[in-house]
Amino acid sequence: MNDAERLNSERVYAGRVFNVDRDRVKLPNGRATTVDIVRHSRSVVIIPVPEPGNVILIKQFRYPVNRFLWELPAGSVDEGETPVDAARRECHEEIGLVPQTIVRLAALYPTPGYCDEEMIFFRVSGLEKTDEQAHVDEDEDIEPRTFELREAREMVRRGEIVDMKTVVALTLV
Repeated sequence: MNDAERLNSERVYAGRVFNVDRDRVKLPNGRATTVDIVRHSRSVVIIPVPEPGNVILIKQFRYPVNRFLWELPAGSVDEGETPVDAARRECHEEIGLVPQTIVRLAALYPTPGYCDEEMIFFRVSGLEKTDEQAHVDEDEDIEPRTFELREAREMVRRGEIVDMKTVVALTLV
């Protein structure tokens, strides 16, 4: 037996961004246990490269940690949307530029111990302005800024970038 078997499942929370299920499962080792799982749609992490050696980061307030963070643009893949389309949309929404080149770099699970979210990392380039107005989420107040890639990596070492997806993504480019 290589897969777990779900014996039953109960939705214990349904929210705007994620749901929580409580599953009773039989694990591959034969033991039965109860697991609480945060169900989150796939997401994309965008590494905007306006020119070689540079990267665009965004500064935004994150209420759960009550501070402004420097991070890479990211967002959920909407229902019926491909990850590539989500990367293009999020890039436009968060930095106001549309990428001409989108390259998939990796797909990773940030917290597989309790969450099923898969983050798909893309390097985007050929960034162009557009006349089309981007949709901005009501809870977003974003400030984009271009950094040398070397400086962004130094910001990680100095503890100025503490967002895990951004730290990981900066190792992929």
